[in-house]
Amino acid sequence: MTKTRTETLALLPVRETVLFPQAIAPLVVGRERSVRLLESLGGDKVVAVVAQRDPTVDKPGPSELYAVGTAGVVHKVARLPNENLYVFIEGAYRIRILEVIQYEPFLRARVERLDDVLPPQADSEYEAVQRNARELFQQIVAATPNLSDELQAVAANLEDAGRLADFVASSLPSLTTPVRQELLETLDVRARLRRLLELLTMELEILRLRSKIQSDVQEQFGQTQREYLLREQLKAIQKELGEGDDSQREMEELRQKIEAAGMPEEAKKEALRELKRLEKMPAAAAEYTVARTYLEWLVALPWGRASATEIDVKRAEQILHEDHYDLEKVKQRILEYLAVWQLKRDLKGPILCFVGPPGVGKTSLGKSIARALGRRFVRISLGGMHDEAEIRGHRRTYIGALPGQIIQGIRRAETKDPVFMLDEVDKLGRDFRGDAAAALLEVLDPEQNHTFRDHYLDVPFDLSKVLFICTANVLDTVPPALLDRMEVLELPGYTEEEKLEIARQYLIPKQAREHGIELDRHIRFADDGVREIIRSYTHEAGVRNLEREIATVCRKRAKQVAENGAGALEVTPELVREFLGVPRFRIETELEERTRRPGVAVGVAWTPAGGDVLFVEAARMPRSASGKGEFTMTGHVGPVMQESMKAALTWVRAHSHLIGVEAGEFDKWDIHIHVPAGAIPKDGPSAGITMATALVSLFSQTPVRPYVAMTGEITLTGRVLPVGGIKEKVLAARRSGVREIILPAENQPHVMEDIPAHLREGMTFHFVRTIEDALEHAFGAAVGLAHVGGAGESGNRRGSEARGGNGARPH
Repeated sequence: MTKTRTETLALLPVRETVLFPQAIAPLVVGRERSVRLLESLGGDKVVAVVAQRDPTVDKPGPSELYAVGTAGVVHKVARLPNENLYVFIEGAYRIRILEVIQYEPFLRARVERLDDVLPPQADSEYEAVQRNARELFQQIVAATPNLSDELQAVAANLEDAGRLADFVASSLPSLTTPVRQELLETLDVRARLRRLLELLTMELEILRLRSKIQSDVQEQFGQTQREYLLREQLKAIQKELGEGDDSQREMEELRQKIEAAGMPEEAKKEALRELKRLEKMPAAAAEYTVARTYLEWLVALPWGRASATEIDVKRAEQILHEDHYDLEKVKQRILEYLAVWQLKRDLKGPILCFVGPPGVGKTSLGKSIARALGRRFVRISLGGMHDEAEIRGHRRTYIGALPGQIIQGIRRAETKDPVFMLDEVDKLGRDFRGDAAAALLEVLDPEQNHTFRDHYLDVPFDLSKVLFICTANVLDTVPPALLDRMEVLELPGYTEEEKLEIARQYLIPKQAREHGIELDRHIRFADDGVREIIRSYTHEAGVRNLEREIATVCRKRAKQVAENGAGALEVTPELVREFLGVPRFRIETELEERTRRPGVAVGVAWTPAGGDVLFVEAARMPRSASGKGEFTMTGHVGPVMQESMKAALTWVRAHSHLIGVEAGEFDKWDIHIHVPAGAIPKDGPSAGITMATALVSLFSQTPVRPYVAMTGEITLTGRVLPVGGIKEKVLAARRSGVREIILPAENQPHVMEDIPAHLREGMTFHFVRTIEDALEHAFGAAVGLAHVGGAGESGNRRGSEARGGNGARPH
């Protein structure tokens, strides 16, 4: 064996193998080049063993080989039956390929011999790393069954650090070829030992973890096997005693329920497949309860059970009238559905959405519809729901998984065609767990819900026969895609007359029964007394607070009856004030009192509770010494309403000649506009006409006519634009005692279409196109403003008015 620094050696490429010095490697050689190389060896049997970068290359060139390899001595060559050669090669020293000088019939290269780089002197750290590597290797050998114990003794007898590192690297079967090659190329012994120490530490940790896992599994398996044997023995004992097999009996019952459930083919196939799994599963298995619960849910659902009642449109109409007063549009829609269903029994259920302020009877109307249809009623509240799984269920892989609220409601109903109310659909939330509103898209789509697939069941269920009814206070928060799937029916607030009738027919009898007193015998409610409660103690679109106040009166009367058994007591306005205390609201007197002073105008606003009157107050003060007049806006008003205030001031300043005010007069004053009830946020452009009227009243020092309210957006050119929520605003004005209301002319069709004639009785509607028209109706023929209504760009009066529900007539 030559010991010169450079020499010429034949290259033997090897796959997935790295030969280290002083290591013996058995190789199977079958490639043509390699066979020729071994057959050509003479007396000098030294070859350069070099690993391939890519083991899939069959005929590697210099670029496919690592640059560093090992010079090895071929000790023995044997030919196998398949003509391959079996070779034993012992590594001698490291080499680096300098230049390939021959390609055929095999590779030959000029190589350079590489020696280990030892530290100048063996310090304590070097010794510690060497010892740690030896000890870790010995621990790994002891913990690995397929490694011979002799390796520990060999490692213990190796004093040379470089040889120790090479021996350990060649003996560890878990090291990959790139990692072995990295160690082979590391000539610095200290660095090689450090890298090897990292690898040994990682390997030992993996072995310990594997041992722990194996121990846990073995323990669990042993326990399961023991329980299985005990159960089999118990079965044998029960059989000898003549006792029946409860498990088999339960499986047979489940099979019968599956056959009788009327499931569609896909669901039945899945149920039978799950039952087959359950039969083979021991009762103690973790999956047993999950599979059993799943099957119980499947057989409990009403796959084929529908309501068996006959359709009677007249009886349904009678029930709806018994339970609810007015609401004619909703009642007609339900009766139309019943009539069509009577003619076409496979009709899909409609998706209705009741929209209205709180307390108008949306939820109770759903119960009445179910009673009228002869169906079961199911209700779930969607308020605050923000998890998609609440609608579609959890997948069975989760612990404690259950179907969603839709399937749970169907199970409670025990029929496949109940009236299903989704309450508060406008209050759905969304977060990182998903969007519940998006999950409702399939539920509320008649084209999709006949194959609704709950995540837990994972089989289709037909929801097309369900009559879904959603309720909401507002539609702004309902996603457009969800709103598009629903037929929206608006339930407006009630007028005083309607509240009186509802109280007489429903609320008073109900509260009398609940408080144990009899009408006419213990108490009688006069109409004036009920009106006093409505006007002075409630201020709402619905009747929820009205019912509470009636309940208070009934409680106080029940106390009197219990104490002295008095006779019938008539509830008059005086008695109402005695029982309920000081009146809480005085809207009608407030309207007259607050508009006596200049600078105050009354607007009407839409709110989620059904609408309300809005006072706008304007005041002026001599300007401060700082310069031009300041404009202050208060009352918790939003940015859009602030812009309306500025637009109103601009219009008034630009048309100051119409109200008899000089243009420079505005610079002498600081102006302040305030919208009372400052704790309540307010926004929107519909109060623009009210702002302008209040400013004109302030600077002309003329009060607005009492009992006049208005709404409308304005432009800088003086046009009055249409606004929304007209129905709620008109009803709020009527509840508050307003007698005349100024509206944009383009909203006239909404008034005539949405507000019944009996609700327009007693009110005068002024439909205007310009601010000048609105000012004329707001101030009338007040002194100093006689020219306000007639002056303008067109020089004529372009509004219209409607009185008493008799339609509209032009000026």
